[in-house]
This record gives sequence, C-alpha cells and structure tokens, in this order.
Amino acid sequence: MDVVNQLVAQGQFRVIKLPLGFIKVLQWFFAIFAFSTCGSYSGMFRIAVECKNRTESDLSIDVDFEYPFRLHQEYFRAPTCKEESKQTVFLVGDYSSSAEFFVTIGVFAFLYSTAALSIYVFFFEKYKENNKGPLVDLGVTAVFAFMWLVSSAAWAKGLSDVKTATNPDGVITQINACQEKGNECREVHDPVMSGLNTSVAFGFINLILWVGNLWFVFKETGIIAPFMRQPPPEGKPAPDAYGQQGAYEQDPYASSQGGYQPDYNQQGYNQEASE
Repeated sequence: MDVVNQLVAQGQFRVIKLPLGFIKVLQWFFAIFAFSTCGSYSGMFRIAVECKNRTESDLSIDVDFEYPFRLHQEYFRAPTCKEESKQTVFLVGDYSSSAEFFVTIGVFAFLYSTAALSIYVFFFEKYKENNKGPLVDLGVTAVFAFMWLVSSAAWAKGLSDVKTATNPDGVITQINACQEKGNECREVHDPVMSGLNTSVAFGFINLILWVGNLWFVFKETGIIAPFMRQPPPEGKPAPDAYGQQGAYEQDPYASSQGGYQPDYNQQGYNQEASE
C-alpha cells in the first residue's frame, strides 16, 4: 500500500490535461465501449407458424443468436404442420472472424492505452529523456490506427451480413411448412441491433482518435523541432553587428569637444593673482 501511495504522490497527473494524455484517456474509454458493445451482444427474434390445423401451429418461436455470430450453429425447431413433428432449421452464415477481430483490436487498444497512460503519469521524464520512447509510441499508434480502420470496416460489412441472415422474412423461407398453401408464417418480433450499430460507430470514433493522436506523439519525438525555429525579427541587427559597431565608431562627445582639456593649474594661478 505504501508503494502505491508513493507512486500516486510522484505521479504527474497534469499530463492528462495535455492533448497527448487527454486523447489517450479518450482512447481508453472508447476502446472499452467498442469491444464491450460487440462482445457482450445477444439477440433474438420471434416468428409464428400458423398451420391449417390450428392445433399444430406454433405462434411464438424464439430464435436466439449471440457473439461471435457463428450463425450456422444456431437453430430452432419449427412445426411441419404434419401431426406433431418438428423441423430443425439452422441459420445461415459464420461471421465470427470479423467480429472477433474487431473485439481483439479493441481489447489490445485498451491494454496499450492503459500502459501508455501509466508511463505518461509515472515515468514521463524517462519517456522524454530520448526519442526512443516517443518513436515506439508513434509506431504502435500508427499500427493501431490502421488496425482500427481495417477492423471497423470488416465488422461493418460483417454486421450487414448478420442483419441479412437474421432477418425474420428471410428465415421464414427456410421453413418447409411456410411453403405449403394454407399455412401462414409471419414475423412477430425483429432483432434489436442498436447495440451492434453502436459498436461500429465506436470503431470509427477510435479510428479518428488514433489517427489524430499521431500528430501529438510525433511532436514528442523531436524530429520536427529543427524545422520549427523562428527566424530573427527583421530590422533588428544580429548580436555581432553591435560588437562591430562599438569597435569602429568613435565617441560622439569626444569628437565634438575636439580633444580640449582644461588647464586646472593655470586657472588656480589666475585666482591667486587677482587676490
């Protein structure tokens, strides 16, 4: 406990107020939102199959699915409208690759943001001793910016496919009883996809944050410092000019007096004579 208190006392939390640290805090938060909204998702939709013989109907068939969206492993039982037999119907598609990739990038971005914030707060002086730390930080930030672009785009396409595969109107076409005349099939409840839509939005927000952070990390490397020196203001001579001016110019008062020096001895002699 004493070690923790000592670290907190020595921490430079003012770094969080700077753009370098503040953006890292935003990256930390939005990474959590991105992978949690996708990785914790579970949804369902409901359909109804009404047979000619009402006793064979099922008006509340719940179809559940969840992350990582291996839909080809999700199934439900639907009536065949032939006595009491049931048909096993599987959903179509496997979209786990894009979903898991997106969540993985979010988790690693969260871990790196945590580590970077710890270094900024407790070891910022060592971080700035030379440009090795900022250069590593710049490289990792660039990699994560690219990964957020790829993963967010892939998951946006994967989510579009998940919506198509879980559309109740499309799933109904896979039920044999719904293809026979006299039977009626309809959707009762659509799946709620707002959480998944939010995860895609968080993915692109993370992309903007990591791309924007590249500039602030790049400034810490010191590479741009030589190019940011301001030229001396115009109309003001350089310091050497003052030395040369003092060396070659004469004292104006000395020149105006023409080298005259009063004869103090003669002045004193005249006073004594007058007395």
